[in-house]
Amino acid sequence: MTTVSARLGAPARHHPWVVFCCRRAVRLVVSLFIVVTASFAMVRLIPGDPVRAALGVDAPPDLVAAKRHELGLDRSLPEQYWHHLPRLAHGDLGVSLVTGEPVAELVRARLPATLLLAVLAFACVLVVALPGGMLAAVWTRGGRRPRAELAFTATASVLAGVPDFVLATGLTAGLAVALRILPVAGDLGPRSYVLPVLALALAPTAVLLRIVRVETLKVLATDYVRAARAKRLPAVRLHLYHVAPNALTASLTFAGNLLPALIAGTVLVEKVFAWPGIGSAMAQSVAAQDYAVVEASVLVLGSSVLVVNFLVDLALALLDPRSVIRRT
Repeated sequence: MTTVSARLGAPARHHPWVVFCCRRAVRLVVSLFIVVTASFAMVRLIPGDPVRAALGVDAPPDLVAAKRHELGLDRSLPEQYWHHLPRLAHGDLGVSLVTGEPVAELVRARLPATLLLAVLAFACVLVVALPGGMLAAVWTRGGRRPRAELAFTATASVLAGVPDFVLATGLTAGLAVALRILPVAGDLGPRSYVLPVLALALAPTAVLLRIVRVETLKVLATDYVRAARAKRLPAVRLHLYHVAPNALTASLTFAGNLLPALIAGTVLVEKVFAWPGIGSAMAQSVAAQDYAVVEASVLVLGSSVLVVNFLVDLALALLDPRSVIRRT
Protein backbone atom coordinates (compact mmCIF):
# COMPACT_ATOMS: atom_id res chain seq x y z
CA MET A 1 0.00 0.00 0.00
CA THR A 2 2.77 2.40 0.95
CA THR A 3 4.68 1.58 -2.22
CA VAL A 4 1.61 2.18 -4.42
CA SER A 5 0.79 5.52 -2.78
CA ALA A 6 4.40 6.59 -3.02
CA ARG A 7 4.37 5.77 -6.75
CA LEU A 8 1.16 7.72 -7.21
CA GLY A 9 2.47 10.68 -5.23
CA ALA A 10 5.85 10.89 -6.93
CA PRO A 11 4.63 12.48 -10.20
CA ALA A 12 2.66 15.08 -8.25
CA ARG A 13 5.69 15.96 -6.15
CA HIS A 14 7.80 16.45 -9.29
CA HIS A 15 5.15 18.37 -11.24
CA PRO A 16 6.61 21.73 -12.38
CA TRP A 17 3.84 23.72 -10.69
CA VAL A 18 4.32 21.90 -7.36
CA VAL A 19 8.09 22.40 -7.49
CA PHE A 20 7.67 26.05 -8.46
CA CYS A 21 5.19 26.82 -5.65
CA CYS A 22 7.25 24.95 -3.05
CA ARG A 23 10.41 26.82 -4.00
CA ARG A 24 8.66 30.18 -3.86
CA ALA A 25 7.07 29.30 -0.49
CA VAL A 26 10.42 28.27 0.99
CA ARG A 27 12.01 31.46 -0.35
CA LEU A 28 9.19 33.50 1.23
CA VAL A 29 9.65 31.84 4.64
CA VAL A 30 13.43 32.33 4.58
CA SER A 31 13.04 35.95 3.50
CA LEU A 32 10.49 36.62 6.26
CA PHE A 33 12.88 35.13 8.82
CA ILE A 34 15.64 37.44 7.56
CA VAL A 35 13.34 40.48 7.79
CA VAL A 36 12.33 39.55 11.35
CA THR A 37 15.96 39.11 12.40
CA ALA A 38 17.13 42.28 10.65
CA SER A 39 14.36 44.44 12.16
CA PHE A 40 15.09 43.04 15.63
CA ALA A 41 18.83 43.68 15.36
CA MET A 42 18.50 47.09 13.70
CA VAL A 43 16.63 48.83 16.51
CA ARG A 44 18.78 47.29 19.23
CA LEU A 45 22.06 48.27 17.62
CA ILE A 46 21.05 51.92 17.19
CA PRO A 47 22.99 54.08 19.69
CA GLY A 48 20.99 55.50 22.56
CA ASP A 49 18.68 54.29 25.30
CA PRO A 50 15.03 54.18 24.16
CA VAL A 51 13.77 53.85 27.75
CA ARG A 52 15.70 56.92 28.88
CA ALA A 53 14.44 58.80 25.80
CA ALA A 54 10.83 57.83 26.58
CA LEU A 55 10.97 58.63 30.31
CA GLY A 56 13.11 61.74 29.98
CA VAL A 57 16.65 62.62 30.97
CA ASP A 58 15.55 63.51 34.52
CA ALA A 59 13.88 60.14 35.21
CA PRO A 60 15.23 58.38 38.35
CA PRO A 61 17.63 55.51 37.62
CA ASP A 62 15.46 52.99 39.52
CA LEU A 63 12.43 53.90 37.36
CA VAL A 64 14.51 53.48 34.19
CA ALA A 65 15.82 50.12 35.43
CA ALA A 66 12.29 48.96 36.28
CA LYS A 67 11.02 49.93 32.84
CA ARG A 68 13.94 48.16 31.14
CA HIS A 69 13.17 45.03 33.18
CA GLU A 70 9.47 45.26 32.29
CA LEU A 71 10.31 45.41 28.59
CA GLY A 72 12.98 42.71 28.86
CA LEU A 73 15.71 45.06 27.66
CA ASP A 74 17.99 44.10 30.55
CA ARG A 75 18.44 40.63 29.07
CA SER A 76 21.12 39.61 26.60
CA LEU A 77 20.35 39.94 22.87
CA PRO A 78 20.01 36.16 22.33
CA GLU A 79 17.51 35.98 25.22
CA GLN A 80 15.56 38.93 23.89
CA TYR A 81 15.45 37.35 20.43
CA TRP A 82 14.34 33.99 21.86
CA HIS A 83 11.40 35.67 23.60
CA HIS A 84 10.74 37.92 20.60
CA LEU A 85 9.84 35.15 18.13
CA PRO A 86 6.93 33.57 20.11
CA ARG A 87 5.43 37.04 20.67
CA LEU A 88 5.50 37.72 16.94
CA ALA A 89 3.90 34.35 16.23
CA HIS A 90 0.95 35.44 18.41
CA GLY A 91 0.69 38.86 16.73
CA ASP A 92 2.22 40.76 19.65
CA LEU A 93 4.32 43.62 18.23
CA GLY A 94 5.12 45.15 21.60
CA VAL A 95 4.08 48.39 23.25
CA SER A 96 4.92 51.95 22.24
CA LEU A 97 7.44 53.51 24.62
CA VAL A 98 5.94 56.96 24.03
CA THR A 99 2.18 56.36 24.20
CA GLY A 100 2.07 53.01 26.01
CA GLU A 101 -0.40 51.66 23.44
CA PRO A 102 -0.04 48.27 21.73
CA VAL A 103 1.88 48.67 18.48
CA ALA A 104 -0.42 46.14 16.77
CA GLU A 105 -3.31 48.61 17.17
CA LEU A 106 -1.28 51.34 15.48
CA VAL A 107 -0.40 49.00 12.61
CA ARG A 108 -4.02 47.97 12.12
CA ALA A 109 -5.07 51.62 12.04
CA ARG A 110 -2.38 52.85 9.63
CA LEU A 111 -1.57 49.95 7.30
CA PRO A 112 -4.74 50.28 5.15
CA ALA A 113 -3.86 53.91 4.32
CA THR A 114 -0.38 52.88 3.14
CA LEU A 115 -1.64 49.93 1.06
CA LEU A 116 -4.41 52.03 -0.50
CA LEU A 117 -1.88 54.68 -1.52
CA ALA A 118 0.38 52.07 -3.13
CA VAL A 119 -2.50 50.31 -4.93
CA LEU A 120 -3.88 53.58 -6.34
CA ALA A 121 -0.43 54.56 -7.58
CA PHE A 122 0.00 51.11 -9.14
CA ALA A 123 -3.37 51.41 -10.91
CA CYS A 124 -2.41 54.84 -12.26
CA VAL A 125 0.88 53.47 -13.59
CA LEU A 126 -0.87 50.66 -15.48
CA VAL A 127 -3.70 52.84 -16.82
CA VAL A 128 -1.28 55.44 -18.21
CA ALA A 129 1.82 53.44 -19.14
CA LEU A 130 0.37 50.41 -20.95
CA PRO A 131 -1.81 52.21 -23.52
CA GLY A 132 0.49 55.26 -23.55
CA GLY A 133 3.58 53.23 -24.42
CA MET A 134 1.75 51.41 -27.20
CA LEU A 135 0.39 54.65 -28.66
CA ALA A 136 3.87 56.20 -28.56
CA ALA A 137 5.29 53.20 -30.43
CA VAL A 138 2.58 53.31 -33.11
CA TRP A 139 2.99 57.09 -33.44
CA THR A 140 6.79 56.93 -33.90
CA ARG A 141 7.30 53.54 -35.58
CA GLY A 142 9.67 53.33 -38.54
CA GLY A 143 11.44 56.57 -37.64
CA ARG A 144 8.29 58.66 -38.03
CA ARG A 145 7.90 61.90 -36.13
CA PRO A 146 11.46 62.11 -34.76
CA ARG A 147 10.69 65.26 -32.79
CA ALA A 148 7.83 63.55 -30.97
CA GLU A 149 10.11 60.58 -30.24
CA LEU A 150 12.82 62.88 -28.88
CA ALA A 151 10.34 64.74 -26.67
CA PHE A 152 8.88 61.47 -25.38
CA THR A 153 12.29 59.96 -24.58
CA ALA A 154 13.63 63.10 -22.92
CA THR A 155 10.53 63.62 -20.76
CA ALA A 156 10.38 59.98 -19.69
CA SER A 157 14.12 59.92 -18.88
CA VAL A 158 13.89 63.03 -16.70
CA LEU A 159 10.82 61.83 -14.79
CA ALA A 160 12.27 58.35 -14.29
CA GLY A 161 15.40 59.78 -12.68
CA VAL A 162 13.75 62.11 -10.17
CA PRO A 163 13.44 60.65 -6.62
CA ASP A 164 9.99 60.31 -5.06
CA PHE A 165 10.59 62.84 -2.29
CA VAL A 166 11.80 65.46 -4.80
CA LEU A 167 8.66 64.95 -6.88
CA ALA A 168 6.56 65.14 -3.72
CA THR A 169 8.18 68.40 -2.66
CA GLY A 170 7.85 69.93 -6.14
CA LEU A 171 4.20 68.91 -6.47
CA THR A 172 3.43 70.34 -3.04
CA ALA A 173 5.13 73.64 -3.85
CA GLY A 174 3.44 73.96 -7.25
CA LEU A 175 -0.07 72.55 -6.87
CA ALA A 176 -0.73 72.98 -3.16
CA VAL A 177 1.21 76.05 -2.05
CA ALA A 178 1.44 78.22 -5.20
CA LEU A 179 -1.82 77.35 -7.00
CA ARG A 180 -3.75 76.18 -3.91
CA ILE A 181 -5.84 73.72 -5.90
CA LEU A 182 -5.08 70.67 -3.75
CA PRO A 183 -4.61 70.04 0.00
CA VAL A 184 -1.04 70.33 1.25
CA ALA A 185 -1.07 67.35 3.63
CA GLY A 186 -3.19 64.84 5.50
CA ASP A 187 -6.18 62.74 4.48
CA LEU A 188 -8.96 65.26 3.94
CA GLY A 189 -10.95 63.38 1.32
CA PRO A 190 -10.50 62.15 -2.26
CA ARG A 191 -8.59 65.29 -3.35
CA SER A 192 -5.92 64.53 -0.74
CA TYR A 193 -4.92 61.40 -2.66
CA VAL A 194 -3.91 63.25 -5.81
CA LEU A 195 -0.51 64.61 -4.75
CA PRO A 196 0.87 61.53 -2.93
CA VAL A 197 -0.36 59.21 -5.68
CA LEU A 198 1.25 61.40 -8.34
CA ALA A 199 4.50 61.55 -6.37
CA LEU A 200 4.58 57.74 -6.17
CA ALA A 201 3.41 57.03 -9.71
CA LEU A 202 5.23 59.51 -11.96
CA ALA A 203 8.69 57.89 -12.01
CA PRO A 204 7.47 54.25 -12.41
CA THR A 205 5.05 55.42 -15.13
CA ALA A 206 7.93 57.00 -17.07
CA VAL A 207 10.00 53.82 -16.81
CA LEU A 208 7.14 51.55 -17.85
CA LEU A 209 6.19 53.86 -20.74
CA ARG A 210 9.64 53.41 -22.24
CA ILE A 211 9.58 49.62 -21.74
CA VAL A 212 6.13 49.24 -23.33
CA ARG A 213 7.15 51.42 -26.27
CA VAL A 214 10.32 49.41 -26.95
CA GLU A 215 8.48 46.07 -26.69
CA THR A 216 5.70 47.33 -28.96
CA LEU A 217 8.21 48.52 -31.58
CA LYS A 218 9.76 45.03 -31.58
CA VAL A 219 6.36 43.43 -32.19
CA LEU A 220 5.44 45.95 -34.89
CA ALA A 221 8.59 44.93 -36.79
CA THR A 222 7.75 41.20 -36.83
CA ASP A 223 6.67 39.35 -39.97
CA TYR A 224 3.24 38.30 -38.69
CA VAL A 225 2.30 41.95 -37.96
CA ARG A 226 3.45 42.92 -41.46
CA ALA A 227 1.31 40.11 -42.86
CA ALA A 228 -1.70 41.23 -40.82
CA ARG A 229 -1.15 44.79 -42.01
CA ALA A 230 -0.97 43.57 -45.63
CA LYS A 231 -4.40 42.00 -45.18
CA ARG A 232 -5.68 45.50 -44.42
CA LEU A 233 -7.01 44.58 -41.01
CA PRO A 234 -8.66 47.45 -39.12
CA ALA A 235 -6.11 49.32 -36.95
CA VAL A 236 -8.01 48.64 -33.72
CA ARG A 237 -8.17 44.90 -34.38
CA LEU A 238 -4.53 44.77 -35.50
CA HIS A 239 -3.19 46.47 -32.39
CA LEU A 240 -5.53 44.92 -29.83
CA TYR A 241 -5.49 41.30 -31.04
CA HIS A 242 -2.10 40.95 -32.70
CA VAL A 243 0.24 43.51 -31.16
CA ALA A 244 -0.92 44.05 -27.56
CA PRO A 245 -0.82 40.42 -26.27
CA ASN A 246 2.76 39.95 -27.43
CA ALA A 247 4.04 43.41 -26.56
CA LEU A 248 2.65 43.47 -23.02
CA THR A 249 3.96 40.08 -21.84
CA ALA A 250 7.47 41.34 -21.04
CA SER A 251 6.11 44.67 -19.81
CA LEU A 252 3.77 43.02 -17.30
CA THR A 253 6.74 41.19 -15.77
CA PHE A 254 8.26 44.55 -14.88
CA ALA A 255 4.89 46.02 -13.91
CA GLY A 256 4.25 43.16 -11.50
CA ASN A 257 7.36 44.09 -9.54
CA LEU A 258 6.27 47.73 -9.23
CA LEU A 259 3.66 47.18 -6.49
CA PRO A 260 6.19 45.96 -3.88
CA ALA A 261 8.47 48.87 -4.80
CA LEU A 262 5.57 51.32 -4.43
CA ILE A 263 4.75 49.94 -0.97
CA ALA A 264 8.36 50.47 0.10
CA GLY A 265 8.41 53.93 -1.50
CA THR A 266 5.48 55.20 0.56
CA VAL A 267 7.76 55.91 3.55
CA LEU A 268 9.27 59.16 2.23
CA VAL A 269 6.11 60.27 0.40
CA GLU A 270 3.99 59.82 3.53
CA LYS A 271 6.46 61.91 5.50
CA VAL A 272 6.24 64.78 3.00
CA PHE A 273 2.43 64.77 2.90
CA ALA A 274 1.86 63.86 6.58
CA TRP A 275 -0.10 60.87 5.33
CA PRO A 276 -1.63 58.75 8.16
CA GLY A 277 0.13 55.53 7.14
CA ILE A 278 2.86 53.22 8.39
CA GLY A 279 5.63 55.23 6.71
CA SER A 280 4.86 58.49 8.52
CA ALA A 281 4.46 56.61 11.81
CA MET A 282 7.91 55.10 11.34
CA ALA A 283 9.48 58.49 10.56
CA GLN A 284 7.90 60.04 13.67
CA SER A 285 9.00 57.09 15.81
CA VAL A 286 12.61 57.37 14.65
CA ALA A 287 12.67 61.01 15.75
CA ALA A 288 11.07 60.09 19.11
CA GLN A 289 13.29 56.99 19.52
CA ASP A 290 10.16 54.87 19.92
CA TYR A 291 11.97 51.77 18.75
CA ALA A 292 9.06 49.36 19.24
CA VAL A 293 7.07 51.23 16.60
CA VAL A 294 10.12 51.49 14.31
CA GLU A 295 10.73 47.76 14.53
CA ALA A 296 7.09 46.91 13.88
CA SER A 297 6.91 49.33 10.94
CA VAL A 298 10.00 47.86 9.29
CA LEU A 299 8.71 44.36 9.89
CA VAL A 300 5.22 45.06 8.51
CA LEU A 301 6.43 46.96 5.44
CA GLY A 302 9.12 44.36 4.69
CA SER A 303 6.69 41.48 5.12
CA SER A 304 4.10 43.22 2.92
CA VAL A 305 6.67 43.62 0.15
CA LEU A 306 7.70 39.96 0.39
CA VAL A 307 4.13 38.65 0.38
CA VAL A 308 3.17 40.84 -2.58
CA ASN A 309 6.31 39.68 -4.42
CA PHE A 310 5.26 36.07 -3.79
CA LEU A 311 1.74 36.69 -5.13
CA VAL A 312 3.11 38.57 -8.16
CA ASP A 313 5.42 35.65 -8.91
CA LEU A 314 2.45 33.28 -8.93
CA ALA A 315 0.34 35.65 -11.03
CA LEU A 316 3.09 36.08 -13.64
CA ALA A 317 3.56 32.31 -13.75
CA LEU A 318 -0.16 31.91 -14.50
CA LEU A 319 0.09 34.48 -17.30
CA ASP A 320 3.15 32.74 -18.78
CA PRO A 321 3.09 29.02 -17.79
CA ARG A 322 6.22 28.36 -19.88
CA SER A 323 8.23 30.32 -17.32
CA VAL A 324 7.33 27.71 -14.68
CA ILE A 325 9.00 24.98 -16.71
CA ARG A 326 12.05 27.16 -17.40
CA ARG A 327 12.52 28.00 -13.71
CA THR A 328 12.12 24.43 -12.35
